[in-house]
Amino acid sequence: MSFEQVVFILVAAGTLGAALLVVTTRNLIHAALWLIAALFGVAILFVFLNAGFFGVVQIVIYIGAIAILMIFAIMLTRQISSEKSARFNKNWLWAFFISIIFFAGIAYILSLWPEFGTTKPILSAEIDPVKQLGVALVSPQAYLLAFELASVLLLAALIGAVIIAWEQR
Repeated sequence: MSFEQVVFILVAAGTLGAALLVVTTRNLIHAALWLIAALFGVAILFVFLNAGFFGVVQIVIYIGAIAILMIFAIMLTRQISSEKSARFNKNWLWAFFISIIFFAGIAYILSLWPEFGTTKPILSAEIDPVKQLGVALVSPQAYLLAFELASVLLLAALIGAVIIAWEQR
């Protein structure tokens, strides 16, 4: 087994462990911090798959924006962050069995796929996928208006969350 395979297995196991701790930790702040660790593990896995752009996007968007926003929202709502109620309801065992069946189904489907596990380049060397993605996202006929509308919607949601969490004095 090569060094890269050992590191890949360790990172994958750490990511799965952090994801498990996200859903089993009782403290919401700790759950958000474990979410950051799981998302960072996914970014490392993207780098192992030679998708450095997606690794950077994973860090910048999910860790740098979404997870930090979640931590701020948890800290702004003090009543929720101090709550120590049970994290599981009576149906958690059913959800566990359904997820195991779903995982087994996906593994079976992938085992039937003849090209699974083979590595071959999808694009030729003279095509720059990051440049094509950038051109496609900001070209006038593409998604520029949708991105601007989504940014305004997210800004309105952030302002609304701050107003709701604001303590009246």
